[in-house]
Amino acid sequence: MNVNKGIAAALLLLSGFAGLPKGAVAEVVFDQALQDKLPKSVRDAGKVTVATTAYTPPIVFMGPDNTEIIGLDADIINAFSVMFGVKFEIADLGNFAALIPALKAKRFDMSISGMGATLEREKQLDMIPYMYDGKTIMVQKGNPLGIKTMEDLCGQKVAVGVGTAQEALVKKTSDTKCKTPIEVLSIPKQPEVLIAVRTGRAAATVGGYATGVYTTKHQIQNGVGLEALPEVRQDVGYNTIALAKDNSELRDAVMAAFQKLIDSGDYAKMLAKWELAPLAIENARLNDASNLPNN
Repeated sequence: MNVNKGIAAALLLLSGFAGLPKGAVAEVVFDQALQDKLPKSVRDAGKVTVATTAYTPPIVFMGPDNTEIIGLDADIINAFSVMFGVKFEIADLGNFAALIPALKAKRFDMSISGMGATLEREKQLDMIPYMYDGKTIMVQKGNPLGIKTMEDLCGQKVAVGVGTAQEALVKKTSDTKCKTPIEVLSIPKQPEVLIAVRTGRAAATVGGYATGVYTTKHQIQNGVGLEALPEVRQDVGYNTIALAKDNSELRDAVMAAFQKLIDSGDYAKMLAKWELAPLAIENARLNDASNLPNN
């Protein structure tokens, strides 16, 4: 599989993808065989705890009432709850950097939050890719500074989330591509990153490609007044479901459920609902970062 060409083509298609009507939703049913795969501790408790950071439309974000977590991740989690016949409780941690420590400390059973697969993260966690994604630049609407490439960020102040792959990419660009370094403004919460760009505190941010394209099109939440640069497609890879290394029984059950979602067509319906159809994963896989072009 040529992952680099495949993901790049998917990202290019995404920038112009119209999607299906919002009513195109998946229908899933309980599966006793899947429930039997769960660890006994989970079956006894009747629930799985899931950590997220709900600020990346359309992947995972807060609904209009600011109380319900919605998006692709929420749809997948809700499907798992039905399929396994146990409650999957999703909680917003607010800070992306808190996700990995929370999993390692066993505060949560798993995470689904657009966490990108990297070799370093796979040393700490088991990671199940559930969609392709990449990174792009976001600027004020109208792109007043005329930014077109990552190199155009040299000498500029760029806001990024603390502990994110975007933060690492901007620092790497500054170290390897810039004569005048990028001034990296690391901010704990992603909504505040976008506010920094919108208010002119930062010239730009680097964020998820799917989120950038969706936010530009729909002009929602803290993405209002911003625009993505869809011609910039960097660091293509996976968003993943993550679990602690010693949680292999739950990991294998989740992989089986995800494969069933793919095989049934329900996964494709979920992606189309959120205008993400070009970024579909072909099959369930585990710890696949070594096959990504940037590793």
